[in-house]
Amino acid sequence: MNRLWVRLTLAFVAVTLVGAGTVAALVDWQAGNQFRQYLARQNSIAQSGLLEELAAFYQREGDWDGVAAVFADFVMPRGSGQGAGGAGRGRPPFILADAIGLVVYDERGERVGGELTNDERANALLVAVNGDTVGYLVLGVSGQGAGALAPAEQSFLDQLRLTLVIAALAAGGLGILLGVIISWSLAAPLARVAQAARAFAGRKWDQRVSVSGAATREVADVAKAFNDMADSLQRAETLRRNLMADIAHELRTPLTVLQGNLRALLDGVYPLELSEVATLYDETRLLNRLVDDLRELSLAEAGQLLLNLQATDVRALLQTAAASFAPVAETQSVSLALEVSDGLPLANTDPDRLAQVVRNLLSNALRHTPGGGKVTVFASIEQKMIRVVVADTGDGTPADELPRVFDRFYRGDKSRARASGGSGLGLAIAKTWVAAMGGEIGVESEPGRGSRFWFTAPVAK
Repeated sequence: MNRLWVRLTLAFVAVTLVGAGTVAALVDWQAGNQFRQYLARQNSIAQSGLLEELAAFYQREGDWDGVAAVFADFVMPRGSGQGAGGAGRGRPPFILADAIGLVVYDERGERVGGELTNDERANALLVAVNGDTVGYLVLGVSGQGAGALAPAEQSFLDQLRLTLVIAALAAGGLGILLGVIISWSLAAPLARVAQAARAFAGRKWDQRVSVSGAATREVADVAKAFNDMADSLQRAETLRRNLMADIAHELRTPLTVLQGNLRALLDGVYPLELSEVATLYDETRLLNRLVDDLRELSLAEAGQLLLNLQATDVRALLQTAAASFAPVAETQSVSLALEVSDGLPLANTDPDRLAQVVRNLLSNALRHTPGGGKVTVFASIEQKMIRVVVADTGDGTPADELPRVFDRFYRGDKSRARASGGSGLGLAIAKTWVAAMGGEIGVESEPGRGSRFWFTAPVAK
């Protein structure tokens, strides 16, 4: 009973039954009202003076012979709903019986000489002379009381009520059928969404919900939202798998080195010297840096990275970073320059995170710039944002690889990056931190003409 289509069907059934019952009740009330008007006509006759005329006729003549003249001259008063006298002219026929119940006048001429029934006597209008009943006036036909209908009229009323019952049943059946169809058409798309959700939960990542043109807008929105969610979860699952594979790949190399060197020391292949211990220590430092980078990256992507936002002097920060990398640049015979616009305002950033972003970009630029090349750091103000650019004269990056530069563990030259100790997470961390501080990051590069990594930071108020 807790199914949507069942509830909708019951609602349609209830509405149909209430509607049909209301219509039937109104029509039956109208028929009863007409019947009451019929009774009112009899009361109108009692007040029309006909009884007095009949009593005067009997008192004058002493019997009922010739009473037809009274009925022939009788005209119903205005406002009674009746026309002039005469059967078939807006009222039922008159029947008059004497004191003992014998019919002395029947406007239709069918019951003269017959007797009134007990019901007719009980509901008849009395004609009295000096307090004695001398006749009975009945409006209707034999077998009908004062409040009853003629057989034809009663048959019509019965047929009308039967028609109403049949119409109500037909309308109810049709309403129930349409209710079931409409309810199922509304509930079926939601059932398909639920089925797709269960299949998706069963790791069928390609499961989607088809949206037909007959679906309502709300159901179509639900299906579209499910498909969008499924696309997002599928991409997240793909990234998760790739991340696990990348982590396993990155951890394998230092662990293999550690395991091989330790085995060689245990087997006596390598002597137990400080140089060998230093090699193992360097590998543990690489593992520690990789784990720290992954932790920082996961915290940033989960929105749990703690930032100490404050007004930061970007000029001083860039000068400090350039000074720390100057010996490395000199060793590689690479020129390192700094160009900062005059009047550069303060930035609203975390100075430690921003400094790490700059160091990551400088390290990346120096790693890919050959001897005799140049690395230049620019800083300027653009539309209430401070823009920092780290440009190098290295080999550059192919256009098809640019969208992947900020991906985890991506390396344009994997062998050279490993030799220099890179974890492949520097640019991914830089992108996440810049976004967390309200800025943007990007790259422009052409093969053979170097690369330009840039990021922005909001100006402090």
